[in-house]
Amino acid sequence: MTGYLHSIESMGNVDGPGVRTVIFLQGCRLRCKYCHNPDTWPLSGGTPVQPQQIVEKLMRYKPYYGAMGGVTFSGGEPLMQPEFLCECLRLCRQAGIHTCIDTAGVGLGEYDELLRWTDLVLFDVKHEAAQEYKAITGGELTQVQPFIQAVRRAGTPIWVRHVVVPGLTDGAAHMRTLAEYVKTLPNVQRVQLLAYHTMGIKKYDALGIPYPLKGTPPMDAHACKQYEKEWFAAYAECEKGEKDG
Repeated sequence: MTGYLHSIESMGNVDGPGVRTVIFLQGCRLRCKYCHNPDTWPLSGGTPVQPQQIVEKLMRYKPYYGAMGGVTFSGGEPLMQPEFLCECLRLCRQAGIHTCIDTAGVGLGEYDELLRWTDLVLFDVKHEAAQEYKAITGGELTQVQPFIQAVRRAGTPIWVRHVVVPGLTDGAAHMRTLAEYVKTLPNVQRVQLLAYHTMGIKKYDALGIPYPLKGTPPMDAHACKQYEKEWFAAYAECEKGEKDG
């Protein structure tokens, strides 16, 4: 079974709990305006690799994972290589390595079997409204539902992640509707708002691709923290409304 690897980050600390090795796989159906890895879009690109090769490499880093760390499969979109991903996850579980997938929930095939071997899902919420979701990603929000339903069946914990982009996914009103959407998701343990950055622009230039958000400044980190406070306030209101109802 062959998969296609973009790159490996040996010691990451922002893609799940603890110290983690992040495996970036090739392939993505979405074309998010703020994507910083456009070189991962083609499924045919990257380095051919076998699941056992991935796990053998991970075993070298296992002593550094401690009680919380492990491996996170990212991309691109890891769900674009479901059979390969599933086998990697299965072998990792057998090796005692905590498994996580960083996904927008838009892939290929069925998700139930691979979620059987997944300890945590980092779910990238692009937008909660269909029209804005399509404008940001080029895809349809309904494409996400099969994955969400599979997560609900599996009971896999979710950490929600959302990129805050000036003029696109910021503002108090958006935080309120985002909170309402997150309340509909299963097994949510944590929410992270990520500040938009422009570090991927050079990749677009190298690939000869126009950058969709040219002229949009990076998101101010302090403003993003404020939006996070507003989000949690809105989320608390949603919970109170459910209890009162």
